[in-house]
Amino acid sequence: MVMTFFSFINSFIIPMAVMIIASILSKSNIDDQEKRSAFECGFDPKSSAWMPFSIQFFLIAVIFLIFDIEIVLILPIMIIMKSSNLLIWSMSTLMFMLILLSGLYYEWNQGALNWAK
Repeated sequence: MVMTFFSFINSFIIPMAVMIIASILSKSNIDDQEKRSAFECGFDPKSSAWMPFSIQFFLIAVIFLIFDIEIVLILPIMIIMKSSNLLIWSMSTLMFMLILLSGLYYEWNQGALNWAK
């Protein structure tokens, strides 16, 4: 028990304290507007660095993350197949795939997957 406590301290508390102290000691009090502005090869920037971001790219990224997580959830289904009832396994897999495909159909129907408008 004591060994576990000391290993916890060595692996989490001490590095956390070192990082906090280093962060406090390395802070610079100089607040310069030029450091925050966009740098364009030494010339004045033509436009603002904070350009509007297309929501289409963000939406595709969110859809990718959702379906990527669902693929990760599908992978263990093959391992579970060995130890479970075939009927229960096939029904649960079918329901999961139907939910996945209905989500894809909904996104397709809403036009989220259309690049050209």
